[in-house]
Amino acid sequence: MTTIAIIGAGSGLGAAVARQFGSQGFDIALISRTQAHVDALAANLDKEGLNARGFSADVRDPAALSWALNAATATLGPIEVLQYSPLPHRDFMKPVLRTTVDNLRGPIEFSLYGPVTAVQQVLPGMRSLGRGTVVFVNGGSAVQPHPDRAGTSVAFAAESAYAQMLHDTLADDDVHVAQLIIPGAIVPGHPKKDPAVLAETLWTIHQNRTDFRTFADDLDA
Repeated sequence: MTTIAIIGAGSGLGAAVARQFGSQGFDIALISRTQAHVDALAANLDKEGLNARGFSADVRDPAALSWALNAATATLGPIEVLQYSPLPHRDFMKPVLRTTVDNLRGPIEFSLYGPVTAVQQVLPGMRSLGRGTVVFVNGGSAVQPHPDRAGTSVAFAAESAYAQMLHDTLADDDVHVAQLIIPGAIVPGHPKKDPAVLAETLWTIHQNRTDFRTFADDLDA
């Protein structure tokens, strides 16, 4: 049995992905800043017959994130799938002319240092398994920067570049690295951006293991 680690797990997309992958036999590691939050989410999933555990870490704290992923592996088993999808802070979305060096520090820690820390932590285990999937989930500003959301636009672009390089570099190791772009908000009931629909899309990305980037909807949607 192997594990999916969902970084930024919440009651919307994170829970839907947990159910999708859990129904396929994966154990589920839920990682978020608040232990009580992921414990409650894990308890709900356990009631549905899924094996889920919660681990707390702030993605801007490399030591804490590494500890959480290590604890997940020790508790549940090897991490075969890593999803990096924490929701950016509103403070990261200032207009470009009001964005200073200090304003960029948080977004870069969140969307670049966090992913690098996570990948470096799980990659040795994926190589030992002989397979793995890493999926980065981003908003539309990752590919279409928005001047009113400068911090996330800059940081998501850096995350995208890192992910693309990983995709190209790790293909020979049978570690598939991909990016899902979700333009706008996740919308319950939406034909393309409902959490359950997005979870199915992420499962397809894991199964097909081909393209780097997938769009959940049109960028102007």
